[in-house]
Amino acid sequence: MGPLFCGRSIGVRRRKIHIKTFGCQMNEHDSSKVLEILGRYPYEETTDLHEADLVFVNTCTVRQKAEQKAYSTLGRLKRLKQEKEVIIGVGGCLAQQKGVDLLDRFAHLDFVVGTHNLHRLPDVIEDVQHTGNRWCETCFRDRAPSMEVMPRGRSRTQAYVTIMQGCDNFCSYCIVPMVRGPERSRPSLQILDEVRRLAEGGVKEIILLGQNVNSYGKGLEGEMTFPAFLRAVSRVEGIRRIRFTTSHPKDLSLDLITCFRDLPKLCEHLHLPFQSGSNRVLKAMNRGYTREVYMEKVDRLREACPTMAITADVLVGFPGEGEKDFEDTMDLIEGVRFDGLFSFRYSAREGTAAAGFPGQIPEALKAQRLKVLQERQRAITRSKNEEMVGRTERVLVEGKSHKNPRDMMGRTRTNRIVNFPGDGRFVGEEIWVRIVTGFANSLRGEAICSRPLV
Repeated sequence: MGPLFCGRSIGVRRRKIHIKTFGCQMNEHDSSKVLEILGRYPYEETTDLHEADLVFVNTCTVRQKAEQKAYSTLGRLKRLKQEKEVIIGVGGCLAQQKGVDLLDRFAHLDFVVGTHNLHRLPDVIEDVQHTGNRWCETCFRDRAPSMEVMPRGRSRTQAYVTIMQGCDNFCSYCIVPMVRGPERSRPSLQILDEVRRLAEGGVKEIILLGQNVNSYGKGLEGEMTFPAFLRAVSRVEGIRRIRFTTSHPKDLSLDLITCFRDLPKLCEHLHLPFQSGSNRVLKAMNRGYTREVYMEKVDRLREACPTMAITADVLVGFPGEGEKDFEDTMDLIEGVRFDGLFSFRYSAREGTAAAGFPGQIPEALKAQRLKVLQERQRAITRSKNEEMVGRTERVLVEGKSHKNPRDMMGRTRTNRIVNFPGDGRFVGEEIWVRIVTGFANSLRGEAICSRPLV
Protein backbone atom coordinates (compact mmCIF):
# COMPACT_ATOMS: atom_id res chain seq x y z
CA MET A 1 0.00 0.00 0.00
CA GLY A 2 1.10 3.56 -0.62
CA PRO A 3 2.63 5.96 1.89
CA LEU A 4 0.56 8.12 4.21
CA PHE A 5 1.01 11.72 5.26
CA CYS A 6 3.36 11.41 8.22
CA GLY A 7 3.43 13.75 11.17
CA ARG A 8 -0.19 14.95 11.37
CA SER A 9 -1.83 15.30 14.75
CA ILE A 10 -4.28 12.50 15.52
CA GLY A 11 -6.58 14.75 17.53
CA VAL A 12 -6.77 17.82 19.74
CA ARG A 13 -7.59 16.00 22.97
CA ARG A 14 -5.59 13.22 24.59
CA ARG A 15 -7.11 10.00 23.41
CA LYS A 16 -7.05 6.77 25.39
CA ILE A 17 -5.30 3.58 24.33
CA HIS A 18 -5.80 0.19 25.95
CA ILE A 19 -3.11 -2.42 25.20
CA LYS A 20 -3.49 -6.16 25.69
CA THR A 21 -0.15 -7.97 25.48
CA PHE A 22 0.51 -11.66 24.99
CA GLY A 23 3.84 -13.47 25.05
CA CYS A 24 7.38 -12.71 26.16
CA GLN A 25 9.46 -9.83 27.51
CA MET A 26 10.08 -8.72 23.93
CA ASN A 27 6.34 -8.18 23.42
CA GLU A 28 6.00 -6.36 26.76
CA HIS A 29 8.82 -4.08 25.69
CA ASP A 30 7.20 -3.56 22.27
CA SER A 31 3.97 -2.51 24.02
CA SER A 32 5.94 0.10 25.94
CA LYS A 33 7.29 1.34 22.62
CA VAL A 34 3.76 1.63 21.25
CA LEU A 35 2.88 3.89 24.18
CA GLU A 36 5.98 5.99 23.50
CA ILE A 37 5.25 6.29 19.77
CA LEU A 38 1.58 7.21 20.23
CA GLY A 39 2.17 9.39 23.28
CA ARG A 40 3.42 12.12 20.97
CA TYR A 41 0.17 12.41 18.99
CA PRO A 42 -1.39 12.42 21.71
CA TYR A 43 -2.48 9.10 23.25
CA GLU A 44 -2.30 8.02 26.88
CA GLU A 45 -2.75 4.57 28.38
CA THR A 46 -5.89 3.41 30.12
CA THR A 47 -6.52 0.14 31.94
CA ASP A 48 -10.27 0.55 31.37
CA LEU A 49 -11.17 -1.08 28.08
CA HIS A 50 -14.49 0.74 27.87
CA GLU A 51 -13.00 4.25 27.97
CA ALA A 52 -10.50 3.48 25.20
CA ASP A 53 -10.53 5.25 21.83
CA LEU A 54 -7.99 2.73 20.55
CA VAL A 55 -7.48 -0.92 21.51
CA PHE A 56 -4.21 -2.52 20.47
CA VAL A 57 -3.73 -6.28 20.83
CA ASN A 58 -0.04 -7.19 20.83
CA THR A 59 0.11 -10.88 19.96
CA CYS A 60 2.39 -13.90 20.16
CA THR A 61 2.36 -17.02 18.01
CA VAL A 62 5.33 -18.91 19.45
CA ARG A 63 2.96 -21.05 21.54
CA GLN A 64 -0.48 -22.24 20.52
CA LYS A 65 -2.00 -21.15 23.83
CA ALA A 66 -0.93 -17.53 23.32
CA GLU A 67 -2.32 -17.59 19.78
CA GLN A 68 -5.66 -18.94 20.97
CA LYS A 69 -5.89 -16.28 23.68
CA ALA A 70 -5.26 -13.58 21.09
CA TYR A 71 -8.01 -14.93 18.84
CA SER A 72 -10.40 -15.07 21.79
CA THR A 73 -9.61 -11.47 22.75
CA LEU A 74 -10.09 -10.24 19.19
CA GLY A 75 -13.42 -12.05 18.99
CA ARG A 76 -14.70 -10.45 22.20
CA LEU A 77 -13.82 -6.98 20.93
CA LYS A 78 -16.61 -7.21 18.35
CA ARG A 79 -19.14 -6.30 21.02
CA LEU A 80 -17.10 -3.26 22.08
CA LYS A 81 -17.03 -2.08 18.46
CA GLN A 82 -20.82 -2.36 18.33
CA GLU A 83 -21.23 -0.38 21.54
CA LYS A 84 -18.96 2.58 20.82
CA GLU A 85 -16.72 4.28 18.27
CA VAL A 86 -13.33 2.67 18.78
CA ILE A 87 -10.36 1.78 16.59
CA ILE A 88 -9.12 -1.80 17.01
CA GLY A 89 -5.69 -2.93 15.85
CA VAL A 90 -3.45 -5.94 16.22
CA GLY A 91 0.33 -6.22 16.19
CA GLY A 92 3.06 -8.68 17.11
CA CYS A 93 4.00 -12.09 15.80
CA LEU A 94 0.48 -13.32 15.01
CA ALA A 95 -0.15 -10.13 13.05
CA GLN A 96 3.07 -10.67 11.12
CA GLN A 97 2.23 -14.29 10.33
CA LYS A 98 -1.45 -13.96 9.43
CA GLY A 99 -1.54 -10.45 7.99
CA VAL A 100 -4.60 -9.70 5.89
CA ASP A 101 -6.20 -13.01 6.94
CA LEU A 102 -6.92 -11.36 10.30
CA LEU A 103 -8.84 -8.59 8.57
CA ASP A 104 -10.84 -11.23 6.70
CA ARG A 105 -11.52 -13.21 9.88
CA PHE A 106 -12.49 -10.23 12.08
CA ALA A 107 -14.65 -7.71 10.24
CA HIS A 108 -14.48 -5.31 13.21
CA LEU A 109 -10.68 -5.14 13.04
CA ASP A 110 -9.33 -1.87 11.62
CA PHE A 111 -5.63 -2.55 11.10
CA VAL A 112 -2.82 -5.07 11.32
CA VAL A 113 0.83 -4.07 11.81
CA GLY A 114 3.68 -6.58 11.79
CA THR A 115 6.83 -6.76 13.89
CA HIS A 116 8.83 -4.37 11.70
CA ASN A 117 6.15 -1.69 11.39
CA LEU A 118 5.29 -0.30 14.82
CA HIS A 119 6.70 3.05 13.71
CA ARG A 120 3.87 3.24 11.14
CA LEU A 121 1.16 3.30 13.80
CA PRO A 122 0.52 7.08 13.82
CA ASP A 123 -0.03 7.21 10.06
CA VAL A 124 -2.11 4.04 9.94
CA ILE A 125 -4.35 5.15 12.83
CA GLU A 126 -4.83 8.61 11.34
CA ASP A 127 -5.92 7.16 8.01
CA VAL A 128 -8.32 4.75 9.69
CA GLN A 129 -9.79 7.61 11.70
CA HIS A 130 -10.28 9.99 8.79
CA THR A 131 -11.11 7.64 5.90
CA GLY A 132 -12.31 4.39 7.44
CA ASN A 133 -9.76 2.43 5.41
CA ARG A 134 -8.55 -0.89 6.80
CA TRP A 135 -4.79 -1.41 6.87
CA CYS A 136 -2.29 -4.26 6.78
CA GLU A 137 1.43 -3.41 7.13
CA THR A 138 3.58 -6.56 7.40
CA CYS A 139 6.61 -5.96 5.20
CA PHE A 140 10.07 -6.77 6.57
CA ARG A 141 12.56 -3.92 6.62
CA ASP A 142 16.35 -3.96 6.61
CA ARG A 143 16.17 -2.97 10.27
CA ALA A 144 13.00 -2.40 12.25
CA PRO A 145 12.90 1.33 13.16
CA SER A 146 11.08 0.53 16.40
CA MET A 147 14.28 -1.06 17.75
CA GLU A 148 15.51 2.50 18.29
CA VAL A 149 12.44 3.72 20.21
CA MET A 150 13.24 4.32 23.87
CA PRO A 151 10.20 3.99 26.18
CA ARG A 152 10.26 6.43 29.08
CA GLY A 153 8.66 6.64 32.48
CA ARG A 154 8.07 2.89 32.89
CA SER A 155 10.27 2.06 35.89
CA ARG A 156 12.65 3.75 38.28
CA THR A 157 14.50 0.49 38.75
CA GLN A 158 15.08 -1.44 35.56
CA ALA A 159 14.80 -0.96 31.83
CA TYR A 160 14.74 -3.24 28.81
CA VAL A 161 16.98 -2.32 25.90
CA THR A 162 16.62 -3.99 22.50
CA ILE A 163 20.05 -4.74 21.02
CA MET A 164 19.05 -6.99 18.14
CA GLN A 165 16.00 -8.54 16.53
CA GLY A 166 15.30 -11.65 14.49
CA CYS A 167 16.88 -15.06 14.27
CA ASP A 168 18.84 -17.03 11.67
CA ASN A 169 18.81 -20.42 13.41
CA PHE A 170 15.58 -21.93 11.99
CA CYS A 171 14.99 -24.50 14.72
CA SER A 172 12.49 -26.89 13.18
CA TYR A 173 9.75 -26.13 15.74
CA CYS A 174 10.16 -22.35 15.90
CA ILE A 175 8.21 -19.66 14.08
CA VAL A 176 10.42 -16.74 15.18
CA PRO A 177 12.53 -16.41 11.98
CA MET A 178 9.32 -16.15 9.96
CA VAL A 179 7.66 -13.52 12.16
CA ARG A 180 10.66 -11.51 13.43
CA GLY A 181 12.81 -11.74 10.32
CA PRO A 182 16.58 -12.27 9.98
CA GLU A 183 19.05 -11.20 12.66
CA ARG A 184 19.68 -7.48 12.72
CA SER A 185 21.79 -5.72 15.36
CA ARG A 186 21.68 -2.09 16.45
CA PRO A 187 24.93 -0.11 16.34
CA SER A 188 26.67 -0.33 19.71
CA LEU A 189 27.22 3.43 20.02
CA GLN A 190 23.49 3.99 19.64
CA ILE A 191 22.68 1.40 22.32
CA LEU A 192 25.31 2.70 24.72
CA ASP A 193 23.89 6.20 24.37
CA GLU A 194 20.47 4.82 25.33
CA VAL A 195 21.95 3.02 28.34
CA ARG A 196 23.69 6.23 29.49
CA ARG A 197 20.44 8.19 29.23
CA LEU A 198 18.64 5.52 31.24
CA ALA A 199 21.36 5.64 33.90
CA GLU A 200 21.08 9.43 34.06
CA GLY A 201 17.35 8.93 34.65
CA GLY A 202 18.02 6.75 37.68
CA VAL A 203 17.73 3.27 36.17
CA LYS A 204 19.96 0.78 38.02
CA GLU A 205 19.38 -2.45 36.08
CA ILE A 206 19.62 -2.95 32.32
CA ILE A 207 18.12 -6.02 30.62
CA LEU A 208 19.46 -6.49 27.09
CA LEU A 209 16.90 -8.06 24.74
CA GLY A 210 17.12 -10.04 21.53
CA GLN A 211 15.94 -13.32 20.06
CA ASN A 212 19.57 -14.50 20.15
CA VAL A 213 21.69 -11.93 21.98
CA ASN A 214 24.82 -14.11 21.71
CA SER A 215 24.81 -13.35 17.97
CA TYR A 216 24.93 -9.61 18.55
CA GLY A 217 27.14 -7.75 16.06
CA LYS A 218 26.93 -10.22 13.20
CA GLY A 219 26.29 -8.43 9.93
CA LEU A 220 27.53 -5.06 11.21
CA GLU A 221 30.99 -4.48 9.80
CA GLY A 222 33.53 -3.58 12.48
CA GLU A 223 30.98 -4.00 15.28
CA MET A 224 31.69 -5.41 18.73
CA THR A 225 31.08 -9.01 19.67
CA PHE A 226 28.51 -9.57 22.40
CA PRO A 227 31.14 -10.14 25.15
CA ALA A 228 32.93 -6.94 24.12
CA PHE A 229 29.60 -5.11 24.16
CA LEU A 230 28.87 -6.37 27.70
CA ARG A 231 32.21 -4.98 28.82
CA ALA A 232 31.31 -1.62 27.31
CA VAL A 233 27.90 -1.56 29.03
CA SER A 234 29.54 -2.43 32.34
CA ARG A 235 31.60 0.76 32.11
CA VAL A 236 28.50 2.99 32.08
CA GLU A 237 28.35 4.91 35.35
CA GLY A 238 25.16 4.51 37.38
CA ILE A 239 24.27 1.05 36.07
CA ARG A 240 24.62 -1.52 38.84
CA ARG A 241 23.18 -4.63 37.25
CA ILE A 242 23.23 -6.10 33.75
CA ARG A 243 21.12 -9.01 32.53
CA PHE A 244 20.38 -10.35 29.05
CA THR A 245 18.02 -12.72 27.32
CA THR A 246 17.78 -14.93 25.33
CA SER A 247 20.91 -17.01 24.69
CA HIS A 248 21.40 -19.90 22.31
CA PRO A 249 23.67 -22.66 23.71
CA LYS A 250 25.56 -23.15 20.45
CA ASP A 251 26.66 -19.49 20.57
CA LEU A 252 27.66 -19.48 24.25
CA SER A 253 31.39 -18.84 23.84
CA LEU A 254 34.15 -19.17 26.41
CA ASP A 255 34.65 -15.41 26.12
CA LEU A 256 31.02 -14.85 27.12
CA ILE A 257 31.28 -17.33 29.98
CA THR A 258 34.30 -15.50 31.40
CA CYS A 259 32.26 -12.29 31.47
CA PHE A 260 30.33 -13.79 34.39
CA ARG A 261 33.64 -14.14 36.22
CA ASP A 262 35.14 -10.78 35.27
CA LEU A 263 32.26 -8.28 35.19
CA PRO A 264 30.90 -7.46 38.67
CA LYS A 265 27.81 -5.77 37.22
CA LEU A 266 26.79 -8.82 35.20
CA CYS A 267 24.27 -10.70 37.34
CA GLU A 268 24.83 -14.35 38.18
CA HIS A 269 21.89 -15.64 36.18
CA LEU A 270 21.65 -17.04 32.66
CA HIS A 271 18.58 -18.20 30.79
CA LEU A 272 19.90 -20.94 28.50
CA PRO A 273 17.15 -22.93 26.73
CA PHE A 274 18.00 -26.62 26.19
CA GLN A 275 14.60 -27.76 24.78
CA SER A 276 15.38 -31.51 25.03
CA GLY A 277 17.84 -33.84 26.72
CA SER A 278 17.78 -36.30 23.83
CA ASN A 279 20.47 -36.00 21.17
CA ARG A 280 18.16 -37.58 18.63
CA VAL A 281 15.45 -35.00 19.32
CA LEU A 282 17.95 -32.12 19.44
CA LYS A 283 19.16 -33.09 15.97
CA ALA A 284 15.58 -33.20 14.66
CA MET A 285 15.02 -29.79 16.25
CA ASN A 286 18.07 -28.42 14.39
CA ARG A 287 19.48 -27.02 17.63
CA GLY A 288 23.14 -27.37 16.67
CA TYR A 289 24.46 -28.92 19.90
CA THR A 290 24.29 -32.17 21.89
CA ARG A 291 23.30 -32.78 25.47
CA GLU A 292 26.97 -33.37 26.29
CA VAL A 293 27.96 -29.98 24.84
CA TYR A 294 25.14 -28.29 26.76
CA MET A 295 26.12 -29.85 30.09
CA GLU A 296 29.79 -29.05 29.48
CA LYS A 297 28.87 -25.38 29.04
CA VAL A 298 26.84 -25.46 32.24
CA ASP A 299 29.88 -26.89 34.05
CA ARG A 300 32.07 -24.11 32.64
CA LEU A 301 29.57 -21.48 33.73
CA ARG A 302 29.57 -22.82 37.26
CA GLU A 303 33.36 -23.02 37.30
CA ALA A 304 33.58 -19.37 36.24
CA CYS A 305 30.83 -18.30 38.65
CA PRO A 306 29.99 -20.83 41.41
CA THR A 307 26.85 -18.93 42.45
CA MET A 308 25.43 -18.96 38.91
CA ALA A 309 21.67 -19.54 38.62
CA ILE A 310 20.58 -21.23 35.40
CA THR A 311 17.06 -21.29 34.00
CA ALA A 312 15.91 -22.73 30.69
CA ASP A 313 13.12 -23.56 28.26
CA VAL A 314 12.15 -27.16 27.52
CA LEU A 315 9.62 -28.78 25.18
CA VAL A 316 7.94 -32.14 25.69
CA GLY A 317 6.10 -34.12 23.05
CA PHE A 318 8.20 -33.12 20.04
CA PRO A 319 7.31 -35.32 17.01
CA GLY A 320 8.85 -38.77 17.42
CA GLU A 321 9.76 -38.27 21.09
CA GLY A 322 9.83 -41.72 22.66
CA GLU A 323 10.01 -42.78 26.31
CA LYS A 324 13.81 -42.99 26.14
CA ASP A 325 13.98 -39.45 24.74
CA PHE A 326 11.80 -38.17 27.57
CA GLU A 327 13.92 -40.06 30.11
CA ASP A 328 17.00 -38.33 28.64
CA THR A 329 15.32 -34.97 29.23
CA MET A 330 14.51 -35.87 32.82
CA ASP A 331 18.07 -37.11 33.31
CA LEU A 332 19.48 -33.79 32.08
CA ILE A 333 17.18 -31.93 34.48
CA GLU A 334 18.47 -34.06 37.35
CA GLY A 335 22.06 -33.50 36.28
CA VAL A 336 21.85 -29.72 35.89
CA ARG A 337 19.32 -28.98 38.68
CA PHE A 338 17.96 -25.82 37.10
CA ASP A 339 16.89 -22.95 39.30
CA GLY A 340 13.72 -22.73 37.22
CA LEU A 341 12.25 -24.00 33.96
CA PHE A 342 9.75 -22.66 31.46
CA SER A 343 8.24 -25.89 30.21
CA PHE A 344 5.76 -26.36 27.38
CA ARG A 345 3.99 -28.97 25.32
CA TYR A 346 5.12 -28.93 21.71
CA SER A 347 2.54 -27.32 19.44
CA ALA A 348 2.85 -27.40 15.67
CA ARG A 349 3.42 -23.93 14.23
CA GLU A 350 2.27 -23.31 10.67
CA GLY A 351 5.26 -22.74 8.41
CA THR A 352 7.80 -24.62 10.53
CA ALA A 353 9.51 -27.83 9.40
CA ALA A 354 8.40 -29.85 12.42
CA ALA A 355 4.71 -29.25 11.67
CA GLY A 356 5.05 -31.80 8.87
CA PHE A 357 7.16 -34.34 10.75
CA PRO A 358 5.78 -37.86 11.24
CA GLY A 359 5.24 -39.22 14.75
CA GLN A 360 3.12 -36.39 16.16
CA ILE A 361 2.52 -37.11 19.85
CA PRO A 362 -1.04 -37.40 21.26
CA GLU A 363 -2.01 -34.42 23.43
CA ALA A 364 -2.81 -36.65 26.40
CA LEU A 365 0.71 -38.09 26.39
CA LYS A 366 2.22 -34.62 26.08
CA ALA A 367 0.18 -33.48 29.08
CA GLN A 368 1.24 -36.50 31.12
CA ARG A 369 4.93 -35.96 30.40
CA LEU A 370 4.68 -32.25 31.09
CA LYS A 371 3.05 -32.93 34.46
CA VAL A 372 5.85 -35.32 35.48
CA LEU A 373 8.51 -32.82 34.40
CA GLN A 374 6.90 -29.84 36.10
CA GLU A 375 6.36 -31.68 39.38
CA ARG A 376 10.01 -32.70 39.49
CA GLN A 377 11.27 -29.23 38.61
CA ARG A 378 8.95 -27.66 41.18
CA ALA A 379 10.57 -29.84 43.85
CA ILE A 380 14.08 -28.91 42.67
CA THR A 381 13.26 -25.18 42.63
CA ARG A 382 11.73 -25.34 46.12
CA SER A 383 14.77 -27.24 47.41
CA LYS A 384 17.16 -24.66 45.95
CA ASN A 385 15.09 -21.83 47.42
CA GLU A 386 15.07 -23.51 50.82
CA GLU A 387 18.86 -23.71 50.64
CA MET A 388 18.86 -19.90 50.53
CA VAL A 389 17.41 -19.63 54.07
CA GLY A 390 19.85 -17.91 56.41
CA ARG A 391 21.79 -16.20 53.63
CA THR A 392 22.06 -12.45 53.27
CA GLU A 393 21.44 -11.30 49.70
CA ARG A 394 21.78 -8.06 47.78
CA VAL A 395 18.22 -7.25 46.67
CA LEU A 396 17.27 -4.57 44.17
CA VAL A 397 13.93 -3.21 45.39
CA GLU A 398 11.39 -2.94 42.56
CA GLY A 399 8.24 -1.84 44.39
CA LYS A 400 5.23 -3.13 46.27
CA SER A 401 4.70 -6.87 46.52
CA HIS A 402 1.95 -8.24 44.30
CA LYS A 403 0.89 -10.63 47.06
CA ASN A 404 0.75 -8.23 50.01
CA PRO A 405 0.61 -4.42 49.60
CA ARG A 406 2.25 -4.04 53.02
CA ASP A 407 5.37 -5.81 51.72
CA MET A 408 8.03 -4.77 49.26
CA MET A 409 9.38 -6.89 46.43
CA GLY A 410 12.82 -7.12 44.88
CA ARG A 411 15.19 -9.52 43.16
CA THR A 412 18.46 -11.11 44.09
CA ARG A 413 21.31 -11.02 41.61
CA THR A 414 20.35 -14.61 40.73
CA ASN A 415 16.89 -13.32 39.69
CA ARG A 416 14.96 -14.78 42.62
CA ILE A 417 11.94 -12.80 43.79
CA VAL A 418 12.10 -11.75 47.47
CA ASN A 419 9.15 -10.33 49.41
CA PHE A 420 9.87 -8.57 52.72
CA PRO A 421 8.23 -6.12 55.15
CA GLY A 422 9.05 -2.51 54.35
CA ASP A 423 7.97 0.79 52.85
CA GLY A 424 8.82 2.53 49.60
CA ARG A 425 11.95 4.31 50.78
CA PHE A 426 14.36 2.05 48.96
CA VAL A 427 12.57 1.52 45.63
CA GLY A 428 15.24 1.53 42.96
CA GLU A 429 18.03 0.81 45.43
CA GLU A 430 19.95 -2.27 46.51
CA ILE A 431 19.70 -3.33 50.15
CA TRP A 432 20.77 -6.32 52.24
CA VAL A 433 17.97 -8.79 52.94
CA ARG A 434 18.23 -11.91 55.09
CA ILE A 435 16.29 -14.85 53.64
CA VAL A 436 13.97 -16.46 56.20
CA THR A 437 11.76 -18.75 54.08
CA GLY A 438 12.06 -20.49 50.72
CA PHE A 439 8.90 -21.20 48.73
CA ALA A 440 8.28 -22.92 45.42
CA ASN A 441 8.49 -19.70 43.37
CA SER A 442 9.84 -17.01 45.68
CA LEU A 443 11.67 -16.16 48.88
CA ARG A 444 10.66 -14.29 52.02
CA GLY A 445 13.15 -12.11 53.81
CA GLU A 446 13.73 -9.29 56.23
CA ALA A 447 15.70 -6.12 55.49
CA ILE A 448 18.73 -5.76 57.74
CA CYS A 449 20.05 -2.32 56.78
CA SER A 450 18.86 1.25 57.26
CA ARG A 451 20.45 2.71 54.11
CA PRO A 452 20.89 1.55 50.51
CA LEU A 453 24.08 -0.08 49.28
CA VAL A 454 26.50 1.89 47.15
